Amino acid sequence: MIGHEWAVNLLAEHVALGRERHAYLLTGPSGVGRRTLALRFAQSLNCLKPPLAGQPCLTCSTCKRIEQMHHPDLMMVMAEHEGETLKIDQVRELQHKLALAPYEAQYRVALILRFEEAHVSAANAMLKTLEEPPEHVIVILTANSAEELLPTIVSRCELLHLRPLSTDETARGLHNLKGMPEEISEKLAHLSNGRPGYAIRLFEQPQLLEQRQSWLDELIQILATTQRERFAFAKEIVEDKERLRNELQVWLTFWRDILICTSGMRHSITNLDYSNQIQKLGAVIDLNSAKIQVIAVERTIDYIDHNVNARQALDVLLMDFPKVNHIT
Repeated sequence: MIGHEWAVNLLAEHVALGRERHAYLLTGPSGVGRRTLALRFAQSLNCLKPPLAGQPCLTCSTCKRIEQMHHPDLMMVMAEHEGETLKIDQVRELQHKLALAPYEAQYRVALILRFEEAHVSAANAMLKTLEEPPEHVIVILTANSAEELLPTIVSRCELLHLRPLSTDETARGLHNLKGMPEEISEKLAHLSNGRPGYAIRLFEQPQLLEQRQSWLDELIQILATTQRERFAFAKEIVEDKERLRNELQVWLTFWRDILICTSGMRHSITNLDYSNQIQKLGAVIDLNSAKIQVIAVERTIDYIDHNVNARQALDVLLMDFPKVNHIT
């Protein structure tokens, strides 16, 4: 793990002392390390030759298969795509598997990712499992925040909230554990906002960095266009909901950088490779205007996640963007 030593130590202690809870809820922003921590915990629960109590060896057959998510006693469930819905049928199928005894490990581990995307019927169905957990079953939920879930779900879980790491800690971890060159690790630490999982994904999938650059260039171009051109752009991309959501997330980092820049903290921006454009835009809009744009993009992403008319939401967002030329 990169960072989150307190959470690692807490879970290791639970295993070492035999005080495992039947359910855990790991919260924090996407890419912060929720899934990695869950997999490490699953490994520590079932490791065949732990070097110390509560610590997985990471080399035995069980640890390796859990790492690859191919172990018969590890079940992972999530909505098919980010921003879509976890359905009740998926939860019922999981419950059927959890009713069976472990195939070979000490515990069956159910990992349910992005539980904030669960349909209310799926959440209520999962509540029954948390109220009457089968023997030798550990349930691990991940979510953006506990506030997005039913209070009855949260109350039945051990809650661990993972916060983004500092840029320096993230960069050191990427360099030391993943062998990234220092220049690349520092860049990705900034781009990921202290989320090591997201930084690793950017490193392993260079096309994501290329896509990010394309989306930021697209935003800068949009700011110089007319209302008619903006509506034409919205019509072109709105059908691909997953692409739209991801692009808005990248735009959000840019507007947050504008907000940071206008507040006088230029050294803290995320998109260092766009610092020139950020400073130019920050010079022509004020702090309050930047804050309004951040809120507007966040609201639009929320609308899309809750199946509000995406075309209408995007049209409103683009219409309210300022018109700014010559920031490239």
